[in-house]
Amino acid sequence: MATKAFKSEKIEAIKAKVQKAQVAILTEYKGYSVEEITKLRRNLQKDGGDYMVTKNTLAKIALKGTDFEVLSESMTGPIAIAFGFQDQVSPAKIVSNFIKETKKGVILGGALDGKLLTAKEAEALAKMPSKEELIAKLLGSINSPASGIANSVNAVMSQLTRTMAAVRDSKAA
Repeated sequence: MATKAFKSEKIEAIKAKVQKAQVAILTEYKGYSVEEITKLRRNLQKDGGDYMVTKNTLAKIALKGTDFEVLSESMTGPIAIAFGFQDQVSPAKIVSNFIKETKKGVILGGALDGKLLTAKEAEALAKMPSKEELIAKLLGSINSPASGIANSVNAVMSQLTRTMAAVRDSKAA
């Protein structure tokens, strides 16, 4: 039986994560071994996230009054929460890939910007390009017209140089 101090400590730990989080993905972890949960947690931590197995009652208390309170209605059965502190997409991607890899667990839903995400919406979030991919695409789009102009000018200059060389060669002969 957990003491009141222990429960208060757990609630504060959840609150601390919630305050930093941009997104929360609710998962069922049934069937995972401790090693698998640790592997998932490490994968999330590499990308600026965390994975926390918690009691529903403690999580509901910690989420009260936050943007993630909408998750409370989805908390039934054994749950864990994947938090994303730096990116909104990568936690969903990592959890989704981990579920596909292990063929265990399920995404129950999530919360983003104070809105409840269904399981399908959380899966759709996992399929979105990451922040880095979007930045790379944006930079590519910005760079593309400049590259095209530079290549066009370069082609004209090359053609002019070749033409002048041909004229020079024909006059020299």
